[in-house]
Amino acid sequence: MKPLIALAAISVLALGVAPASAETPAERAEARLAERLEGRTAGEPRNCITVMNNNKLEVVERVGLVYEQGDTIWVARTTSPNQLRYDDIPIIERMGSQLCRQDVMRTVDRSTGSFTGALFLDQFVPYTRAAD
Repeated sequence: MKPLIALAAISVLALGVAPASAETPAERAEARLAERLEGRTAGEPRNCITVMNNNKLEVVERVGLVYEQGDTIWVARTTSPNQLRYDDIPIIERMGSQLCRQDVMRTVDRSTGSFTGALFLDQFVPYTRAAD
């Protein structure tokens, strides 16, 4: 069995292909976000955005929060990305229809409902497609 494992490892190295486990969860999340934002240009960051539909607010593991609003995708990166997991649900205490980076935010585990951490965001950056 050991010769087969060694042969597989040598084959991977010979082909110049990195094993799938070499990429970290943060790198995979950044790659997925970059793919989603492909063809879009970043706009002027804002401290607050108007959020009409909370169920469009999405957690991107080890990145932050993403909110789609019409043709715009808003991205707010977290100040502690390694603490944000895919199964975290953000609990946000806000006033009115504005979602602001200074709002009180915490996360809970999707399956147990237990507290998993506090969420601190950078500014919301809008990504839009360039006008033709």
